[in-house]
Amino acid sequence: MHAPGDSLSGLDLEGLRVQLASFAEERGWEKFHTPRNLLLALVGEVGELSELFQWRGDEDARPGLPGWDDVAKTRVGDELADVLLYLIRLADACEIDLSQAVAAKLQKNATKYPVQKCFGSSAKYTTFQ
Repeated sequence: MHAPGDSLSGLDLEGLRVQLASFAEERGWEKFHTPRNLLLALVGEVGELSELFQWRGDEDARPGLPGWDDVAKTRVGDELADVLLYLIRLADACEIDLSQAVAAKLQKNATKYPVQKCFGSSAKYTTFQ
């Protein structure tokens, strides 16, 4: 496991998957961790994250979250962690290797959005074909 503050690039999805499976097994929660239930829990956590931004306005939603105090940023971090953990657990319940799926999706996106055609544009990939 990585120390707090490590970059996302050092994140070990497989290690987290194993820890989460063990956590659920130790508590007898596997029967509750169906893909449907995990998806609904994930959506709930995304909703909780959304609530933190809901009335902040565009100015406060800029990179770095200017104007947010440490307590508020910690709450954002907690909700982001919940989203990630449920996502990993959902992928596991669906028997999807999330690391492989992410790598494949990054490659697909690189093909859909070639730098020379889409640099500086927010248009959908169909515009560049």
